[in-house]
Amino acid sequence: MSKAFTRETDAPEDDDGPEAGLPPLPAGSRNYITRAGYTRLRDELLQLIDEERPRIVEIVHWAASNGDRSENGDYLYGKKRLREIDRRIRFLTKRLEIAEVTDPAVHHGSDQVFFGATVDYAMDDGEERTVTILGIDEADTQRGEVSWVSPVARALLKSREGDTVRLMTPAGWRDIEVQAVRYPAAAPA
Repeated sequence: MSKAFTRETDAPEDDDGPEAGLPPLPAGSRNYITRAGYTRLRDELLQLIDEERPRIVEIVHWAASNGDRSENGDYLYGKKRLREIDRRIRFLTKRLEIAEVTDPAVHHGSDQVFFGATVDYAMDDGEERTVTILGIDEADTQRGEVSWVSPVARALLKSREGDTVRLMTPAGWRDIEVQAVRYPAAAPA
């Protein structure tokens, strides 16, 4: 078979699997997300559609008009970047279609852990941690945010201040004590 008829990778071009290492949503579950997270995803989608994709299409069009495409770096890179943009657009569109925007402020003042809570907890070895439970598409572990489907969030959900819950870790079961639960205050109307 000619090299012209082989793919660069084994993954299909239209594969809409998890983007950038994001886990897939559990089967039959909702895509919970905060208003801020939804806005960030929507803004990214609009930026890709309105700005970046048209700019890359223009570059590819210009590069294609230069003739030989087989050794034209602008053309080859542009086509690859267009595939990446289109894949991200499909991913964001699907995620936003199934998103269920949830306002954590409705639980302000509660001591029970729900979506959007910031939880202070202590591990059984005395180590203390703080996490905020957010949506899969918005959680950033570098900022102390975990997705609501993560093991620690699943262990904490529905517990209350003072409760001890069990968390399965690679090292085995650990007990964690919920020390404090906070929610953002409602935005002024």
